[in-house]
Parts: sequence; structure tokens; C-alpha cells
Amino acid sequence: MADQPPLISPEAKRGGGLSFLFRALSNRNYRLFFSGQLVSLIGTWLTNMASSWLVNRITDDPQQSPRILGFVNFAALMPAFLLSPFAGVMVDRWRKHRLILWTQAFSMLESFALAAVAFTAAGYGTKPPPHTASLIIYWLIGLSMFQGLVNAFDVPARQSLVVKLVDKREDLPNAIALNSSMFNAARLVGPAIAGLLIWKVGEGWCFTIDGFSYLAVIVALLMMKVDEGPMPTNHRHIWVEFREGLSYAGRFAPIRTIIFLLALVSFATTAISILMPRFATEVLHGDARTQGLLTSAIAVGALAGAIRLAARRSVVGLIGQMSWVTVLLGIGMIVFGSSTIKWLSLLGLAMVGFGTMTQMASGNTLLQTLVEDRMRGRVMSLFTMAFMGMMPLGSLLAGQLASKVGPARTVMAAGGLCVVAGLLFATRVPKLRRLVRPIYVSKGILER
Repeated sequence: MADQPPLISPEAKRGGGLSFLFRALSNRNYRLFFSGQLVSLIGTWLTNMASSWLVNRITDDPQQSPRILGFVNFAALMPAFLLSPFAGVMVDRWRKHRLILWTQAFSMLESFALAAVAFTAAGYGTKPPPHTASLIIYWLIGLSMFQGLVNAFDVPARQSLVVKLVDKREDLPNAIALNSSMFNAARLVGPAIAGLLIWKVGEGWCFTIDGFSYLAVIVALLMMKVDEGPMPTNHRHIWVEFREGLSYAGRFAPIRTIIFLLALVSFATTAISILMPRFATEVLHGDARTQGLLTSAIAVGALAGAIRLAARRSVVGLIGQMSWVTVLLGIGMIVFGSSTIKWLSLLGLAMVGFGTMTQMASGNTLLQTLVEDRMRGRVMSLFTMAFMGMMPLGSLLAGQLASKVGPARTVMAAGGLCVVAGLLFATRVPKLRRLVRPIYVSKGILER
């Protein structure tokens, strides 16, 4: 209301400059977490690009590669869709710090196994025999499914642990924004390195480096001293606690609507990652280095969005921001899908990166600051289900659709879906703001 005094976040009263932009790094535990994850995420992007390029290289029929890539990504991400809500119940019961140590160790083993598969493929030259190529693809699907199972526990645990790594509550939005900056800085560097490595020495070394990169996270976790407080002991049946978390998220419109929008955008934007090799080779007539450049363009836009969020002094405006950035990323997808010019494709992908990262980080911040501690693991598992769990369905559909109507039309249709979703979300913004405001005031995040 115009006659009400403005709501000001406590962090808005603090100083500016670089120290303000990186204020969450003043917390030792978060600083360790940030540095370890940065190294590991660069390795993860090496694996992401190497996996798609390996499938593209060993597939005889180029029309089939999008479909196979869709199945590989489906296998990697479907466990998050199926298991994340139940994994969230366990995350609320277990020590997050200890759980993440185990998930990172399992991820390291999976990367080394992928390296063994890739070196086997390399031993046959550019195109292994059809039987061997099929066997390699089955191994990729199986290992991707194993990593998806690990991620179903790892992602909600990491999201929930961030709250315990910052001492000041007002630093939490900055920590989430810096997490997004870290993710996208890795996405900027990782694909560029992967493109060079694939071109020079092959996919196997990308997987190998990724395996060793997990040591950075494990060492950082071992150096932390995290007080997670007493863990709940009065456990009920997992189905009861699962339904409790689902009901908690479903009956509160802001949480429910944010998760739904994240799920829809995640479903639509998967088309770009699945079809990127086709655009790099067939539309722009390039190679692995071209794909690395395209992926880096997404990271540039996303990094810009993350830095913009880190510099924010208040959570005010995040809900409204989610609507227009969803429209922006949809337009970027349409531009990319319709372009045959490299610079225009890069511009479209930068828009997609900016919009996707801003939408995801804004939604994450809103959820983390709205949810009760006792429900954090379960709500963040629903966030994981929305952000990662919808990707397998999007991967499967994008691969199938691209084989029938082509990559360009598939990406443009997905972009149109995002534009419509952003416009519909905008109509809900006034109501959501009214519901969120009193909660932030009661928690001291906002002041009258």
C-alpha cells in the first residue's frame, strides 16, 4: 500500500563495494564450501559436455543422436524426479555434512568409471563397431542412472546445508547468489576446457579430471566445523513425513507456485542442453570447440545474472522478477532456435543463461527464507524435483520431438512455452507478495 512505510532488509543498511558483493565469504565454513564446489563443478561440466559429445561421436545415424542423448539424460535425471521427495525426508533426519561426504565419494567413483568407458571407446577410433557402440551407450545410461540416484540425496542436502554455513541470516540470499555465480563460473570455464580436451586428447581425460576434482570438495568438507544442532529422534513412517512435507508446500501458494514455475521452465529449457551438439555441428557447422563456446555463452549470461543478484540489498522484488526473466529466457530460446548466425545464437543463449539463473536463484532464495527449518530438507527436495527432476521428461520429449520436427522447431516451441508461463505467473505476483510479506516481517528479514 502506498501509505505504508517501506520495508527494508537489514542487509540494506550495510556498506557497499566488493566486500558487500562477497559478504557471505566472510563465513569460514561457507568459504571452504564455495572453493571446493567451484573446483568440482568445473569437473562436472567437463563430464556433461564429454558425455554428450561421446554419444554424438559414436552414433552412426545423426538423426538418432538426439534420441539417444535424451535417453542418457533421462537416466541421469529421472532418479531425482522419483526419489527426491523421499530423499528429502531422510535429509531432514540425517547429518547433512556427513551425507554430502558420502555422495561426493560415490560421484568420484562414477566419474572414474565413465573414464574407463570412454577410454574403451577411444581404443576403437572415431567410430567403434555397432555392437561395441551399443554396449558403451548402455554403460553410459547405467552410470548416469547411478549418478542420478546419488544426486537425489546430494542436491537437497547441499541446499539445506548452506543455511548452516552462514552465521548471519541476512547473508543467506547472498550465499545463494554466490552459489549460482560459482555454478555459472564453472559452466563458463568447464565447457571451454572440455572442448579443447576433447579435440586434443578425447573424452576420457575429461571424465578423469572430473573424478579427481571431487577431492577438492571432500577435503573442504573435512576441514569444516559445522554445528547442525540436535537431530530429530521421533521419526514417523517415511510415507507420513513425505505427505507432511508435500502438504506443507502444497497448501502455501507462494511455495507451491514457485516450485511449479521452476518445474515448467526446467522441463522446457532441457531442450537446449540435449540438442546443443546438433546445433554446433549441423546449424553452425562447427565441432566440440563450437559447442564449448555455445555453452559458455549461457554461462556468461548466467554469471551476469548471479552477480546482479549478489549485489541486491533486499529480497523485495524477487517474486516479480521471476516473471519477467522467465519471459526473457523464452525469447532467448526462440532467438537461438531460429538463428543460423553464430553471434546471434550466442546472444540468444546469453539471454537464456541470464533468465534461467536469475529465475532459479530467486526461487531458491524465496524458498530458503520462507520455509521452516524442520521442513527444509523436504521442501528443498521438491525444489530439486522441480529443477532437476523435470529434466528427464524434458530430455525424453525433446529428443523424440527433434527427431520428428527438427532441433530448431523443438527449441522454439519450448521457448514459447516459457514466455506463456512467465506471463501467467505475472498475474499471480500481487497475491503472492501479499502472502509473503507478513512472513518476512515476522522473521525479521524485512522491517516496517
